Amino acid sequence: MIYLDLFLGFLKVGCFAFGGAYGAIPLIRDVVMSYGWLSDEMLTYMIAVSESTPGPIMVNLATYIGSSQAGFPGAVTATLAVVLPSFLIILLVTALLKTALKNKYVQAVLRGLKPCVIGIVLATGIYMVFTNCFGTVTAINVNIQAVIITALLLTSMSGYKCLVKKKLSPVLLIVISAIAGIMVFGV
Repeated sequence: MIYLDLFLGFLKVGCFAFGGAYGAIPLIRDVVMSYGWLSDEMLTYMIAVSESTPGPIMVNLATYIGSSQAGFPGAVTATLAVVLPSFLIILLVTALLKTALKNKYVQAVLRGLKPCVIGIVLATGIYMVFTNCFGTVTAINVNIQAVIITALLLTSMSGYKCLVKKKLSPVLLIVISAIAGIMVFGV
């Protein structure tokens, strides 16, 4: 039964996740919470780990959750389920690519999805910052360490942009956040 749950849950994620991994995080959270596979805090940690490791976030999360719930077969099941829709869509799109991209309705749909994806990614980021720094609405709990790290990252990003006139590299931002996390939470 767990294999079917993993397959159907991550097939849903693979089918309805538009805008890449960051846009899929709310859907992944809904699926994981509805089945009770991870706590919200553990899922947040796994999102951070999945962002830091090579490979797509959705695949990394599916593999981890599948492995934690049903071992290696669960990892394979969840991973296959999350990539199957994309694989099939890519096969279909490749066959129809020349005519589909010229179609004004397809272009309209793609232009319409872009603001939705931006909104989903922004809402997910804001949700994660507020949940980790201030807790939930029902249980407000200010985490001073998380607030300090968030302020440090925002200061680093804006300070770097003002000084160098370029955006801070995401890799450097990950390194800064890892060092700050080790210093604040690890010591």
